[in-house]
Amino acid sequence: MPDFSFEESFQRDLGTDGPIAGVDEAGRGPWAGPVVAAAVCFGSKAPPDGLDDSKKLTEAKREELEEQIRQSAFIGVGVASVEEIDDLNILQATMLAMSRAIDSLPVKPIGVLIDGNRAPELAYPSQTLVKGDGKSLSIAAASIIAKVRRDRVMVELARAFPDYAWESNKGYGTAAHRAALTQVGVTQHHRRSFAPIHKILSQDSALTI
Repeated sequence: MPDFSFEESFQRDLGTDGPIAGVDEAGRGPWAGPVVAAAVCFGSKAPPDGLDDSKKLTEAKREELEEQIRQSAFIGVGVASVEEIDDLNILQATMLAMSRAIDSLPVKPIGVLIDGNRAPELAYPSQTLVKGDGKSLSIAAASIIAKVRRDRVMVELARAFPDYAWESNKGYGTAAHRAALTQVGVTQHHRRSFAPIHKILSQDSALTI
């Protein structure tokens, strides 16, 4: 289970016990919708029990923990739109969302722990941590915040575009999503730079709505 050992080690490296932010994202792989990043700093309050990689948790548990994290931590959220994903590519859009999440924190961290092996250009010292959402409590919390926030965006979009089952697949390329693309067409919320969407749009019979 994740703990604060990486945060504490980073603090020792920096020579201070100031706040360390954990950063993670949700939505790099889906065919539709934005990519959402979150940054989380725990202060004097203890983190909620049960924090872990959001992918290991049920939706109900993520919702429960998201509420508890909001009551015990400082949170920043950043979003990169579908247009930015298509203009920049998904990696650079993810870095942009992470930077925005860190910038929106209500406190200034002394350092940033980032899930994965790539970090955006930051004004703060940073360290990457592969599979950090299963190792660091701050990153685990960020993974939950990002996942819950993005899922809510996709549920809201599904109300306007019900054919794609985004309320359940969250924009991933499921069979239902594939079928709707063929039968109904490509929306403004689809990532046109992604190969499956680009392939559909390159067909003369492609539908757009």
